[in-house]
Amino acid sequence: MSKPAHNLMAYNSQICVDDKYKFIIATDVTSSGSDKQELHKMALQIKEVIDNPDLIVTADKGYSSAVEIKKCIDDGINTVVPIVRTGQELKNKGKFTKDMFIYDKDKDAYVCPNNKLISRTSSLNQSYARIMYLYRSSQTDCNACPIKDKCLGEKTKNKQTQRWEHQELLDNYNAKMQTDESKAIIKKRSSIVEHPFGTIKRSLGWDHFLVRSKKKVAGENALIMFTYNFKRLLNLIGIALFRKLMIAIKDGDLSSIREEIALYIASFRLYIAKIIVNIFMLQFRQNSYL
Repeated sequence: MSKPAHNLMAYNSQICVDDKYKFIIATDVTSSGSDKQELHKMALQIKEVIDNPDLIVTADKGYSSAVEIKKCIDDGINTVVPIVRTGQELKNKGKFTKDMFIYDKDKDAYVCPNNKLISRTSSLNQSYARIMYLYRSSQTDCNACPIKDKCLGEKTKNKQTQRWEHQELLDNYNAKMQTDESKAIIKKRSSIVEHPFGTIKRSLGWDHFLVRSKKKVAGENALIMFTYNFKRLLNLIGIALFRKLMIAIKDGDLSSIREEIALYIASFRLYIAKIIVNIFMLQFRQNSYL
């Protein structure tokens, strides 16, 4: 695994967790120190497991990749991943950031803060599996610009910028990420996916891989995640109902046991809720007497 400052003999464990029962529904390991190429691959695994047309896949900004987001959109997977904001360093220096240059679709050009055009050239730049169109301003406009010190470097003669060939798709995605619904989903994400890792490390006592090579590590990782799911299932339905479930699986008939499990979980949650209310009421009364 490569990190910015050093290399490690390590693996990156990926998990996908459902928001209702906190089961790990997909897992994988990579030797990459970055998550930027993992979104689409993990989202496809989720889609295979969960047959739900309203499925929403969310991840933190470490998974933010324009290429990966487009792959998910092409495969009909609804994702909610924060877009990484750039340009803060320029803003701190009092320079114009890219979002201050407005794209004019009809002219296929950017309009700078001084209301001058930055037109598309015939040049292309292909990097990270993306084709980028190059836009360049007129040197004459830049020389006469009264605010060019906020835009150009001391030795730069004109403004240049790039635009991804699918930038409109990404702009629409950015607009979706500004909605209250998307913000609420992002806020909820950490309480969903961090919960299993905490349980695995603290309750199961696992904090590092014991084997070497990606194939063996993938097997160990799968066993650990299975152990978590098994423990989670027992906590949800109990031993007695679990035995019934095993018999139903053996007989190949899950229709009746599904309803019984759903009723058990619903009643158990109601029971826990009542206990929590009683505890808070008791503490409130004790504090009142004090």
